[in-house]
Amino acid sequence: MAYTIYIVLTKTGTLLSKAIGMYTGKEMNHASIAFDAGLFDMYSFGRRQLNNPLSGGFLREDAESGLFETADCVIYRCRVSTYQYLEMEKIVHYMYCNRERYKYNFIGLFGVMMQREVRRERAYFCSQFVATLLKIGGLKIYQNPALMTPDCIAQLPYLEQIFAGKLAHYLQDVRQPAMLYG
Repeated sequence: MAYTIYIVLTKTGTLLSKAIGMYTGKEMNHASIAFDAGLFDMYSFGRRQLNNPLSGGFLREDAESGLFETADCVIYRCRVSTYQYLEMEKIVHYMYCNRERYKYNFIGLFGVMMQREVRRERAYFCSQFVATLLKIGGLKIYQNPALMTPDCIAQLPYLEQIFAGKLAHYLQDVRQPAMLYG
């Protein structure tokens, strides 16, 4: 295995996150995928505008600002082959270049509750996107990505938990070079 990807589950405290948490009984209700340990290249489906929860779509997320500033998180790493990494990165690059064509799959969230897939062209919710990307990358997904919650993703046996706590603390540790005192 030549590369590592990161799955980031967060608790952002938004109204939608709280509603999902009430249904799932889980704290972490947003899923993202990152292609580097510093989470500079982190992607998901979520709100495009901080103050407008209905402005959802595909986006590159800034782990240091907006809803993530005070977020709790659990971070997993997954070792993948060069081919798997490049395949997933290629799909994300294509989606990012065409991001205005993608929508947030709000209706799909109701499908999860009813355990019935709601298909919408170029529309995903966060965990559906992450699970689909893992599947495209050749990693085993044990159920339909359109029915997966962030907690379902956390249960994937090939993910290794590397951090739990405040996202800001993780970023401080990973992004700041170690300083030697002496």
